[in-house]
Amino acid sequence: MNSSVVETIVGAIVIAIAAAFFAFVYSTTDMGRGRGGYHVNAIFDNIDGIAIGSDVRLAGIKIGSVVDQKLDQETYQAVVTMAIDSNVKLPEDTSAKVTAEGLLGDKYIALDPGGSDVMLKDGDTLENTQSALDIWALVNKYIFDEKNKSPK
Repeated sequence: MNSSVVETIVGAIVIAIAAAFFAFVYSTTDMGRGRGGYHVNAIFDNIDGIAIGSDVRLAGIKIGSVVDQKLDQETYQAVVTMAIDSNVKLPEDTSAKVTAEGLLGDKYIALDPGGSDVMLKDGDTLENTQSALDIWALVNKYIFDEKNKSPK
């Protein structure tokens, strides 16, 4: 009987530690975010490397995350929905581009604020976007163009 009480107490301690760990992870990662703030859409020709959960950055600082992506069936373009921190107000002429942390780093969406006095509201769409750059296509073009230029 005495050993079952000790086992119950140890089990309760393990469960409490696990709950504290999950609460810590939830509060320090983006799992708890995305509900607050406001959502902004952006339309790209190509979002290669962007996934749900990818960073949205302004001046290199994370201000949000990608929360949805879908294909527009009429234009065949990618529509990305971003959750932006409610403390960050973006002008309506903000531009977005898909970029990476170096040559082989993770891809993210970089925002560049414009100069408008009118701020984006929840559900607005960014008009000025720049799609992902296909590095391997550029490398292949450079290699094969150089071969075609060399004298035979």
